Amino acid sequence: MTLSRLTLNDFRNHAALDIRPVAQFIALHGSNGAGKTNILEAVSLLVPGRGLRRAAMSDILRNEGSGGFAIVAHAGGNVIGTGVSAEQPERRKVRVNESNATINSLAEWLSVIWLTPAMDRLFADGAAARRRFLDRLVLAINPSHARHSSRYEKAMQQRNRLLAGGVAADPLWLDALEGQMAESGNCIQAARAWVIEALSAQLLTTTSGPFATPQIRLVDKVATVDGDLASAWRKGRNRDAAAGRTLLGPHRTDLEVLHSASGRVAEQCSTGEQKALLLSLILAHAALVTAQRDAPPILLLDEVAAHLDPSRRASLFGLLADTGAQVWMTGTEPELFKDIGPSAQLLPIGLERSPDHGGAFV
Repeated sequence: MTLSRLTLNDFRNHAALDIRPVAQFIALHGSNGAGKTNILEAVSLLVPGRGLRRAAMSDILRNEGSGGFAIVAHAGGNVIGTGVSAEQPERRKVRVNESNATINSLAEWLSVIWLTPAMDRLFADGAAARRRFLDRLVLAINPSHARHSSRYEKAMQQRNRLLAGGVAADPLWLDALEGQMAESGNCIQAARAWVIEALSAQLLTTTSGPFATPQIRLVDKVATVDGDLASAWRKGRNRDAAAGRTLLGPHRTDLEVLHSASGRVAEQCSTGEQKALLLSLILAHAALVTAQRDAPPILLLDEVAAHLDPSRRASLFGLLADTGAQVWMTGTEPELFKDIGPSAQLLPIGLERSPDHGGAFV
């Protein structure tokens, strides 16, 4: 699971961009606003979901462009493409090896995990952000997780709309929707629980160097009785109708992370400690993906090196190299990546470049 070529057309500020990675580390450097993170965002759209910025498709379009955008990646002999057309700018399309495919099917071809500066507040933000982070970890190992999550979400939206008309609106249709939600919800819960257990074991064996080792567990904000989701939803229709939403289920699960050495929950740790906990999780998860899918994931690390002292930065590069993952990193200065050595491909962004640097930038 590595990209041998990435081509962008009319994607954010990039009119035309062609990158041909030849090293384990692809280090994108340039001034703020040059479009480094935009490249990471493009890679993040090669898996199910809305990418690392969770942006609307209309926000990704290049203003001066044709009204659509295209991302094409070569990976392991396969050609994976996604984008939108000028006629349907909010409907993202996918093609794999010149055949139409679904967005959810992208998980079968690639595993991509990312860390961005915005995620520094992951532990202080609400449960929804941590749940999305957890689901990305699950999806990287279990491609079917995207299908179950999509099916669950669609059924829950229909249930909420029905309840808006009163619990007596259509009880048989509510039964059917709750049954569908329970089927998908049980798969979601099982997949999350498996990853938490496997990742917890991996954290005990993966070397994290100077970075703190976390403990992780799932927390159900509203527990069901005996895990019977369909029965709990049926009994809670009046309550959910009054609230205007479904109040229990997998969409309310939270991820709790503790600092092993101090025993403190992550949100009570310093910003540096929280960053270290996230890095440890990413490193252990990369090892777990490699074991489960026989190939390491693609890692996208936005501005991660800038906030580490030189010794921790060098340690991180060594630990990342050990994962075997293809690592895409951003930074304002090429000096940030000097400790990586010959396994780094330094790519200046926002400058005219010749093809022998590994890509062409316009």
